[in-house]
Amino acid sequence: MIEVHDLSVRFGDFTAVRNVSFSVSPGEVFGFLGANGAGKTTTIRVLCGLLPPTTGHVSIDGVGYDGGSDRIKARVGYMSQKFTLYEDLTVEENLDFVASLRKLPRASYRARRQQLLEFISFRRPLSTPVRSLPGGIRQQVSLAAAVLHDPDIVFLDEPTAGVAPAARARFWALIRQLADAGKTVFVTTHYMDEAEQCGRIALMRAGEIIAMDSPAALKLATFPHGVFELTPEGPVQAALLARLDEQAPAFTVQPYGRRFHALVRDPAAWRAAQAWIETGFTIRPVAPSLEDVFIERIEGRER
Repeated sequence: MIEVHDLSVRFGDFTAVRNVSFSVSPGEVFGFLGANGAGKTTTIRVLCGLLPPTTGHVSIDGVGYDGGSDRIKARVGYMSQKFTLYEDLTVEENLDFVASLRKLPRASYRARRQQLLEFISFRRPLSTPVRSLPGGIRQQVSLAAAVLHDPDIVFLDEPTAGVAPAARARFWALIRQLADAGKTVFVTTHYMDEAEQCGRIALMRAGEIIAMDSPAALKLATFPHGVFELTPEGPVQAALLARLDEQAPAFTVQPYGRRFHALVRDPAAWRAAQAWIETGFTIRPVAPSLEDVFIERIEGRER
């Protein structure tokens, strides 16, 4: 459904996206991760038909920019963290407005609207102003607006930022239903528990894709020597933390709640250090998380 070959986007002397290539299959939930400014939103703008590539080729459901950006826009739905809905309009007025932009026939629009309201389990009056909706419900209505024209590809740019955990779980249940129905979902998020639910993930840094695979494969490739949890046995001594910092790059220790995670690169150095580490910490091996992967591959390199 999505084919990208050697995509680059430049603004004057600044290169926002550099030689990016990937593909996304029908029905796939594809995660796009990276720090702010990595080039994620610029890439999505190209894929949605809003920004032509400087160089490279993009194909969306078989349509490229040589066929005109309007043909791409007709094939995709887009939802952002903000500005998807107008807060001073009602739910009905927002959906009517989107339908008019998409030039949907009125009869088919009414049937589609009812189908989507049932899909998101919306039980409030359509005359409800959007500003009065809770954040989670507002995002669900935004999702309905994004897929009102029944696109095969849906782009979700940090759709659950600032939403309560329970509402985020409900939103991702809707995403899985869309994928089960054959929709291709392309999503960016800063929540690693959400990224775990993607079939594949691309990690972007400084305009380039530095890794791409399933969550499990990314963890294995990033930490072939394991991750260890350090639990303080009492107040953490500054001298001990300083000594841990000196071990980089053989292994690095990052705060993880009230504990620490040791990301091991040199198994021999780690084994040699365990005796003095155990003077202040209890050590146990743990399964790496995507947060560990993100810290190691994105934030670690930038530091």
